[in-house]
Amino acid sequence: MLWTVILALLLLLLLQTQLSVCLRELRSGGSSSPAYSSSSSSSSSTYNATQQRLPGVIIIGVRKGGTRALLEMLNLHPNVEVAKAEVHYFNVEEHYRRGLAWYRAQMPFTLPGQLTVEKTPGYFAAPQVPVRVWDMNPAVRLLLIVRDPAERLVSDYTQVLHNRLTRHKTYQPLDELLIHKGHIDPGYKALQRSLYHQHLARWLEVFPREQFHVVDGDALIRDPFPELRKAERFLDLPPKISPSNFYYNTTKGFYCLLSAGHDKCLDESKGRPHAPLSTQAFKKLCRYLRKPNKLFFEMVGRSFSWC
Repeated sequence: MLWTVILALLLLLLLQTQLSVCLRELRSGGSSSPAYSSSSSSSSSTYNATQQRLPGVIIIGVRKGGTRALLEMLNLHPNVEVAKAEVHYFNVEEHYRRGLAWYRAQMPFTLPGQLTVEKTPGYFAAPQVPVRVWDMNPAVRLLLIVRDPAERLVSDYTQVLHNRLTRHKTYQPLDELLIHKGHIDPGYKALQRSLYHQHLARWLEVFPREQFHVVDGDALIRDPFPELRKAERFLDLPPKISPSNFYYNTTKGFYCLLSAGHDKCLDESKGRPHAPLSTQAFKKLCRYLRKPNKLFFEMVGRSFSWC
Protein backbone atom coordinates (compact mmCIF):
# COMPACT_ATOMS: atom_id res chain seq x y z
CA MET A 1 0.00 0.00 0.00
CA LEU A 2 2.83 2.41 0.91
CA TRP A 3 4.66 1.74 -2.37
CA THR A 4 1.45 2.41 -4.29
CA VAL A 5 1.09 5.83 -2.63
CA ILE A 6 4.76 6.70 -3.28
CA LEU A 7 4.51 5.70 -6.95
CA ALA A 8 1.31 7.73 -7.33
CA LEU A 9 2.98 10.82 -5.84
CA LEU A 10 6.01 10.44 -8.14
CA LEU A 11 3.73 10.10 -11.15
CA LEU A 12 1.82 13.21 -10.10
CA LEU A 13 5.05 15.23 -9.81
CA LEU A 14 6.22 14.08 -13.24
CA LEU A 15 2.88 14.98 -14.82
CA GLN A 16 2.93 18.43 -13.15
CA THR A 17 6.42 19.09 -14.53
CA GLN A 18 5.43 17.95 -18.04
CA LEU A 19 2.39 20.22 -17.93
CA SER A 20 4.57 23.21 -16.94
CA VAL A 21 6.90 22.55 -19.88
CA CYS A 22 3.99 22.15 -22.31
CA LEU A 23 2.41 25.41 -21.18
CA ARG A 24 5.71 27.21 -21.61
CA GLU A 25 6.10 25.81 -25.14
CA LEU A 26 2.59 26.96 -26.00
CA ARG A 27 3.35 30.48 -24.76
CA SER A 28 6.47 30.66 -26.88
CA GLY A 29 4.50 29.59 -29.94
CA GLY A 30 5.89 26.07 -29.90
CA SER A 31 9.40 27.25 -30.82
CA SER A 32 12.40 25.71 -29.17
CA SER A 33 14.42 27.74 -26.72
CA PRO A 34 17.92 27.31 -25.28
CA ALA A 35 16.29 27.06 -21.87
CA TYR A 36 14.77 23.73 -22.93
CA SER A 37 17.64 22.18 -24.89
CA SER A 38 19.67 19.54 -23.07
CA SER A 39 21.46 16.28 -23.71
CA SER A 40 18.43 14.38 -22.47
CA SER A 41 14.79 15.25 -23.02
CA SER A 42 13.42 12.66 -20.65
CA SER A 43 10.86 13.56 -18.01
CA SER A 44 13.26 12.65 -15.23
CA SER A 45 15.96 15.09 -16.39
CA THR A 46 13.35 17.85 -16.74
CA TYR A 47 12.14 17.18 -13.22
CA ASN A 48 15.67 17.33 -11.83
CA ALA A 49 16.32 20.69 -13.52
CA THR A 50 13.05 22.34 -12.53
CA GLN A 51 13.21 24.11 -9.20
CA GLN A 52 12.33 27.29 -7.37
CA ARG A 53 15.16 29.79 -7.60
CA LEU A 54 15.80 33.15 -5.97
CA PRO A 55 15.03 36.02 -8.36
CA GLY A 56 17.71 37.28 -10.71
CA VAL A 57 15.56 40.31 -11.48
CA ILE A 58 13.41 42.43 -9.16
CA ILE A 59 10.97 45.15 -10.17
CA ILE A 60 11.47 47.47 -7.20
CA GLY A 61 8.95 50.20 -8.02
CA VAL A 62 7.49 52.66 -8.23
CA ARG A 63 4.11 52.20 -6.62
CA LYS A 64 1.34 53.07 -9.12
CA GLY A 65 4.00 53.38 -11.81
CA GLY A 66 2.99 50.41 -13.95
CA THR A 67 4.79 47.56 -12.19
CA ARG A 68 2.01 45.03 -12.79
CA ALA A 69 1.85 45.87 -16.50
CA LEU A 70 5.63 45.52 -16.80
CA LEU A 71 5.60 42.17 -15.00
CA GLU A 72 2.84 40.74 -17.19
CA MET A 73 4.55 41.97 -20.35
CA LEU A 74 7.91 40.47 -19.37
CA ASN A 75 6.10 37.21 -18.69
CA LEU A 76 5.38 36.98 -22.42
CA HIS A 77 9.02 35.99 -22.90
CA PRO A 78 9.63 32.22 -22.94
CA ASN A 79 12.79 32.61 -20.86
CA VAL A 80 11.03 34.46 -18.05
CA GLU A 81 8.96 33.17 -15.15
CA VAL A 82 7.40 35.58 -12.66
CA ALA A 83 6.19 35.45 -9.08
CA LYS A 84 2.47 36.01 -9.48
CA ALA A 85 1.94 37.92 -6.21
CA GLU A 86 3.85 40.72 -4.54
CA VAL A 87 6.01 38.97 -1.96
CA HIS A 88 7.00 41.95 0.27
CA TYR A 89 9.92 39.93 1.60
CA PHE A 90 12.49 42.68 2.05
CA ASN A 91 10.15 45.39 3.37
CA VAL A 92 7.91 43.45 5.79
CA GLU A 93 9.69 42.34 8.95
CA GLU A 94 7.44 39.34 9.53
CA HIS A 95 8.33 38.00 6.08
CA TYR A 96 12.02 38.84 6.29
CA ARG A 97 12.41 36.95 9.56
CA ARG A 98 11.26 33.79 7.77
CA GLY A 99 14.50 33.73 5.79
CA LEU A 100 15.57 33.04 2.22
CA ALA A 101 14.11 29.54 2.20
CA TRP A 102 10.65 31.06 2.66
CA TYR A 103 11.37 33.70 0.00
CA ARG A 104 12.51 31.05 -2.49
CA ALA A 105 9.34 29.07 -1.82
CA GLN A 106 7.29 32.04 -3.12
CA MET A 107 9.04 31.86 -6.50
CA PRO A 108 7.87 29.99 -9.61
CA PHE A 109 9.49 26.78 -10.82
CA THR A 110 12.06 27.46 -13.54
CA LEU A 111 14.53 25.65 -15.75
CA PRO A 112 18.23 26.51 -16.03
CA GLY A 113 18.60 29.54 -18.26
CA GLN A 114 15.24 31.03 -17.33
CA LEU A 115 14.98 34.28 -15.37
CA THR A 116 12.95 34.47 -12.19
CA VAL A 117 11.35 37.91 -11.77
CA GLU A 118 9.73 39.25 -8.61
CA LYS A 119 8.01 42.59 -8.23
CA THR A 120 7.10 44.48 -5.08
CA PRO A 121 6.78 48.25 -5.67
CA GLY A 122 7.02 48.90 -1.95
CA TYR A 123 10.73 48.05 -2.08
CA PHE A 124 11.76 51.31 -3.75
CA ALA A 125 10.86 53.68 -0.91
CA ALA A 126 11.68 51.37 2.03
CA PRO A 127 15.04 52.42 3.60
CA GLN A 128 16.07 48.95 4.79
CA VAL A 129 15.54 47.17 1.47
CA PRO A 130 18.65 47.95 -0.67
CA VAL A 131 21.13 46.38 1.75
CA ARG A 132 18.88 43.37 2.25
CA VAL A 133 18.61 42.80 -1.50
CA TRP A 134 22.39 43.10 -1.82
CA ASP A 135 22.86 40.49 0.91
CA MET A 136 20.59 38.15 -1.07
CA ASN A 137 22.36 38.68 -4.41
CA PRO A 138 24.85 41.49 -5.16
CA ALA A 139 24.49 40.78 -8.90
CA VAL A 140 20.68 41.01 -9.04
CA ARG A 141 19.31 43.23 -11.80
CA LEU A 142 16.85 45.91 -10.82
CA LEU A 143 13.98 47.31 -12.87
CA LEU A 144 12.51 50.67 -11.91
CA ILE A 145 9.43 51.84 -13.79
CA VAL A 146 8.54 55.49 -13.30
CA ARG A 147 5.80 57.81 -14.47
CA ASP A 148 4.98 61.49 -14.03
CA PRO A 149 5.27 61.81 -10.22
CA ALA A 150 2.34 64.24 -10.01
CA GLU A 151 0.06 61.82 -11.87
CA ARG A 152 1.49 58.96 -9.80
CA LEU A 153 0.51 60.78 -6.59
CA VAL A 154 -3.08 61.24 -7.77
CA SER A 155 -3.24 57.57 -8.78
CA ASP A 156 -1.84 56.58 -5.38
CA TYR A 157 -4.53 58.60 -3.62
CA THR A 158 -7.21 57.17 -5.91
CA GLN A 159 -6.30 53.61 -4.97
CA VAL A 160 -6.36 54.37 -1.24
CA LEU A 161 -9.69 56.19 -1.64
CA HIS A 162 -11.18 53.25 -3.53
CA ASN A 163 -10.01 50.77 -0.88
CA ARG A 164 -11.50 52.85 1.92
CA LEU A 165 -14.81 53.36 0.15
CA THR A 166 -15.00 49.63 -0.49
CA ARG A 167 -14.77 49.13 3.29
CA HIS A 168 -17.39 51.88 3.78
CA LYS A 169 -14.86 54.26 5.33
CA THR A 170 -14.52 57.96 4.66
CA TYR A 171 -11.38 59.68 3.39
CA GLN A 172 -10.30 63.30 3.13
CA PRO A 173 -10.35 64.97 -0.30
CA LEU A 174 -6.95 65.03 -1.98
CA ASP A 175 -6.77 68.85 -1.88
CA GLU A 176 -6.99 68.76 1.91
CA LEU A 177 -4.27 66.13 2.26
CA LEU A 178 -1.89 67.73 -0.22
CA ILE A 179 -2.29 71.42 0.66
CA HIS A 180 -1.68 72.81 4.15
CA LYS A 181 -2.08 76.53 4.81
CA GLY A 182 -1.84 77.27 1.11
CA HIS A 183 1.35 75.27 0.54
CA ILE A 184 2.25 71.72 -0.43
CA ASP A 185 2.49 69.53 2.67
CA PRO A 186 5.89 67.75 2.48
CA GLY A 187 4.72 65.25 5.09
CA TYR A 188 2.04 63.72 2.87
CA LYS A 189 3.17 60.12 2.31
CA ALA A 190 1.96 59.89 -1.28
CA LEU A 191 4.08 62.96 -2.07
CA GLN A 192 7.14 61.43 -0.41
CA ARG A 193 6.78 58.35 -2.62
CA SER A 194 6.95 60.66 -5.67
CA LEU A 195 10.36 62.06 -4.68
CA TYR A 196 12.19 59.53 -6.84
CA HIS A 197 15.64 61.05 -6.40
CA GLN A 198 15.64 60.51 -2.64
CA HIS A 199 14.85 56.82 -2.89
CA LEU A 200 17.15 56.13 -5.84
CA ALA A 201 20.04 57.81 -4.01
CA ARG A 202 19.65 55.26 -1.22
CA TRP A 203 19.77 52.38 -3.73
CA LEU A 204 22.81 53.84 -5.47
CA GLU A 205 24.69 53.81 -2.18
CA VAL A 206 24.50 50.01 -2.40
CA PHE A 207 24.23 49.04 -6.09
CA PRO A 208 26.11 50.40 -9.13
CA ARG A 209 24.07 52.32 -11.70
CA GLU A 210 24.68 49.60 -14.33
CA GLN A 211 22.45 47.18 -12.42
CA PHE A 212 19.41 49.44 -12.83
CA HIS A 213 17.20 49.82 -15.85
CA VAL A 214 14.67 52.64 -15.80
CA VAL A 215 11.44 51.99 -17.70
CA ASP A 216 9.30 54.91 -18.87
CA GLY A 217 5.89 53.97 -17.48
CA ASP A 218 4.03 56.60 -19.51
CA ALA A 219 5.67 55.33 -22.73
CA LEU A 220 4.90 51.73 -21.75
CA ILE A 221 1.18 52.55 -21.67
CA ARG A 222 1.25 54.52 -24.95
CA ASP A 223 3.29 51.99 -26.91
CA PRO A 224 4.55 48.94 -24.97
CA PHE A 225 6.83 47.26 -27.50
CA PRO A 226 9.79 49.72 -27.59
CA GLU A 227 10.06 49.70 -23.79
CA LEU A 228 9.91 45.89 -23.70
CA ARG A 229 12.66 45.62 -26.31
CA LYS A 230 14.91 47.84 -24.15
CA ALA A 231 14.15 45.65 -21.13
CA GLU A 232 15.01 42.51 -23.11
CA ARG A 233 18.40 43.96 -24.02
CA PHE A 234 19.12 44.97 -20.43
CA LEU A 235 18.26 41.48 -19.21
CA ASP A 236 20.35 39.81 -21.95
CA LEU A 237 17.26 38.05 -23.28
CA PRO A 238 16.93 37.02 -26.92
CA PRO A 239 14.33 39.21 -28.70
CA LYS A 240 11.20 37.08 -28.44
CA ILE A 241 8.53 39.68 -27.61
CA SER A 242 7.09 41.32 -30.73
CA PRO A 243 4.53 44.04 -31.59
CA SER A 244 2.03 41.26 -32.38
CA ASN A 245 1.93 40.47 -28.63
CA PHE A 246 0.00 43.71 -28.01
CA TYR A 247 -3.30 45.10 -29.19
CA TYR A 248 -5.14 48.24 -28.18
CA ASN A 249 -8.44 47.59 -26.42
CA THR A 250 -10.67 50.55 -27.30
CA THR A 251 -13.17 49.66 -24.57
CA LYS A 252 -10.61 49.63 -21.76
CA GLY A 253 -8.48 52.40 -23.24
CA PHE A 254 -5.12 50.63 -22.94
CA TYR A 255 -3.08 47.83 -24.49
CA CYS A 256 -3.79 44.18 -23.75
CA LEU A 257 -1.50 41.19 -24.24
CA LEU A 258 -1.74 38.43 -26.83
CA SER A 259 0.22 35.18 -26.64
CA ALA A 260 -0.34 31.82 -28.37
CA GLY A 261 -3.82 32.91 -29.43
CA HIS A 262 -4.89 33.92 -25.92
CA ASP A 263 -5.42 37.50 -24.81
CA LYS A 264 -5.06 39.01 -21.37
CA CYS A 265 -5.96 42.45 -20.08
CA LEU A 266 -5.00 43.93 -16.75
CA ASP A 267 -7.71 43.97 -14.10
CA GLU A 268 -10.33 46.66 -13.72
CA SER A 269 -8.29 48.64 -11.18
CA LYS A 270 -5.91 49.60 -13.99
CA GLY A 271 -7.04 52.67 -15.84
CA ARG A 272 -9.43 53.67 -13.04
CA PRO A 273 -10.51 57.34 -13.34
CA HIS A 274 -8.50 59.60 -11.06
CA ALA A 275 -9.96 61.25 -8.01
CA PRO A 276 -10.50 65.00 -8.41
CA LEU A 277 -7.74 67.49 -7.66
CA SER A 278 -8.21 71.22 -8.25
CA THR A 279 -6.27 72.81 -11.09
CA GLN A 280 -4.65 75.23 -8.64
CA ALA A 281 -3.44 72.41 -6.38
CA PHE A 282 -2.13 70.41 -9.33
CA LYS A 283 -0.12 73.41 -10.58
CA LYS A 284 1.37 73.87 -7.10
CA LEU A 285 2.28 70.20 -7.06
CA CYS A 286 4.02 70.43 -10.44
CA ARG A 287 6.03 73.46 -9.31
CA TYR A 288 7.01 71.68 -6.11
CA LEU A 289 8.24 68.63 -8.05
CA ARG A 290 10.38 70.50 -10.61
CA LYS A 291 13.59 70.44 -8.57
CA PRO A 292 13.20 66.82 -7.35
CA ASN A 293 12.49 65.75 -10.94
CA LYS A 294 15.58 67.54 -12.24
CA LEU A 295 17.74 65.80 -9.64
CA PHE A 296 16.28 62.45 -10.68
CA PHE A 297 16.96 63.18 -14.37
CA GLU A 298 20.60 63.89 -13.55
CA MET A 299 20.91 60.64 -11.61
CA VAL A 300 19.54 58.43 -14.40
CA GLY A 301 21.08 60.37 -17.29
CA ARG A 302 17.84 61.04 -19.13
CA SER A 303 14.81 63.30 -18.91
CA PHE A 304 11.07 62.70 -19.06
CA SER A 305 8.17 64.84 -20.24
CA TRP A 306 6.60 65.40 -16.85
CA CYS A 307 4.52 68.35 -15.67
